[in-house]
Amino acid sequence: VFITHDFGIVAKMCDRVAVMYAGRIVELSDVRTIFNEPKHEYTKALIGSVPKLEEKTGRLPQIEGQPPLLYNLPTGDAFAPRSTLEFTPEDAERRPPLVEVEPDHWVQLSRSSVAEYDKYAHLMPAE
Repeated sequence: VFITHDFGIVAKMCDRVAVMYAGRIVELSDVRTIFNEPKHEYTKALIGSVPKLEEKTGRLPQIEGQPPLLYNLPTGDAFAPRSTLEFTPEDAERRPPLVEVEPDHWVQLSRSSVAEYDKYAHLMPAE
């Protein structure tokens, strides 16, 4: 187990990656899939924050808003209020399940955090 926010190191040292937000896994797969086909908006934001030597940019991209207080986590999707996608009331109420969207690629699936939600909605467990 190697814990870091540095995806540059993850790419070199790891075979499998579990991306966590507020103490919960939001995406899990092999390192190539995570880098080449990220599904969760938090994973995309982390990868997007890796500086590229060939590009001269000012500030690194950042995620808007504040992370939740770990002693007072929301009931639903903890990342939804910070996502660039549409925030839905149902995501605030229900904790999204971790769903296998492709073989060995698991994502915490909600409309607020996964742009391709409609493509994978049929994989959601019955309530």
